[in-house]
Amino acid sequence: MRDFLAITKALSDETRIRIMKLLEHGELCVCELMEVLGMGQSTVSKHLGILHSAGLVERRKEGTWSYYRLAEEAVNKYNLLFREVMRQVLNDDKQVKEDLRTLSKLKRKIITCGK
Repeated sequence: MRDFLAITKALSDETRIRIMKLLEHGELCVCELMEVLGMGQSTVSKHLGILHSAGLVERRKEGTWSYYRLAEEAVNKYNLLFREVMRQVLNDDKQVKEDLRTLSKLKRKIITCGK
């Protein structure tokens, strides 16, 4: 029951849902999430920590940068199930669509700048 409650608590916040929907489109660094969400580093990191503790996202460090992606392996019997449910819902939500537009613009800007 503890694993189930950890995941449902992690997914009971709008910002964490937004992060999950963004990560469906690939690995992102904290700075990209900050830009799309319009939030500071400590707030975004706090939310990512909760998602990571629940086994929903994985973190990769590269120097001083942290990159997050959706968890690919089951750390418990619920995390992949909830991930699949998340993939199927909210795709027509106004905020989710706006976040994805912002992410797309950000990615184009980064490519244009030669990064």
